Amino acid sequence: MKFFKKTLLVLLVCLFSVYIPSDVSALSDNEITAPSAVLMDAETGEVLYQKNPHEVRACASITKVMTLTLVMEAIDSGKISWSDKVTASAHASSMGGSDIWLEPGETMTVEEMVKATIVASANDAAVALAEHICGTEDEFVAQMNKKAKELGMKETVFKNCNGLDEDGHITSAYDVAVMSKELIKHKKILDYSGIWMDNLRGGKTQLVNTNKLLKSYNGITGLKTGTTSQAGSCISATAERDGLSLIAVVLGSKTGKERFSDASKLLDYGFANYEMYTPDIPKEAVKEINVKNGMKPSVKSKIEINSQILIKKGDKEKISYDISLPKEVEAPIKKGDKIGKIVYKNGDKKIAEYPIAAADDVKKITFGDIFNIIFKCLSGS
Repeated sequence: MKFFKKTLLVLLVCLFSVYIPSDVSALSDNEITAPSAVLMDAETGEVLYQKNPHEVRACASITKVMTLTLVMEAIDSGKISWSDKVTASAHASSMGGSDIWLEPGETMTVEEMVKATIVASANDAAVALAEHICGTEDEFVAQMNKKAKELGMKETVFKNCNGLDEDGHITSAYDVAVMSKELIKHKKILDYSGIWMDNLRGGKTQLVNTNKLLKSYNGITGLKTGTTSQAGSCISATAERDGLSLIAVVLGSKTGKERFSDASKLLDYGFANYEMYTPDIPKEAVKEINVKNGMKPSVKSKIEINSQILIKKGDKEKISYDISLPKEVEAPIKKGDKIGKIVYKNGDKKIAEYPIAAADDVKKITFGDIFNIIFKCLSGS
């Protein structure tokens, strides 16, 4: 009997070890070795994990995330183009650290310079792009700081455009996540941040991406690494799976290996615990609404849901909604006018709100309209 009980106990332990999932609902600060880290949803900006997120630190070449944001904005606005020729100045050519050994007067296209900046973290290419857009690096850096303020990056001050150590050149993990979110709005940049190996100068200069997660992490799309003596090993890693896009920022790691390990843990935690949810449109939100003083007695309502909601896995059944629609609206009504709203909640927490709009125009009835209607009725037409 004792043998039977002992055997049964062993079997139960084995079964529980197989079928009970490990607890992925929490990520402790001890599991993240870096002194500062943030995990952010790239769509909503919601922070899913944080460790000293506002601690002021150097971030090395992650600085180039803001540099590339301004480059992409200049391309999108038509100020520069991908095929523009960029000429390296003596100042750009003098940069140390990671570079592509630009010679003063050497020219490359904007596309080649962008590729060098994001794939090989080329400091000289970053400065060459900055000078091409603003004339001087100093003026470009002023624009970087202006953009940082616009984005609400309160812990950030840029002193250069490439991230080389310089007194007062500071940011935070949260701010890095914010500017990374801004950069990847320009989807084209992911075509370059995802390159593992490439070349320049007709194959004479080889580029190898500094982001080793490109070779090891499922769904990785970028974004930028950085390493200096002041900053330590840093990364802003972006990844996407099943419509969920995440940004993992790690600052101040002791080694590159720890940096990549921490970023992987952050992304694993996000993908294991969160998902994007597309709300259903309830039938009662799309109906005919009476119109007062209109040429039509009613107007149909409509809802356009063009975004998804970030939720924890398993929370779909908890989602409810409240519809606000009047019994009557006053003419005139234009197609698309907001006439109500629908609010989605996860328990007591509001998670999204969408307008309910008029599906058609309804003209306001006038005395002339009434006269014409009466005349038509009397004339039988």
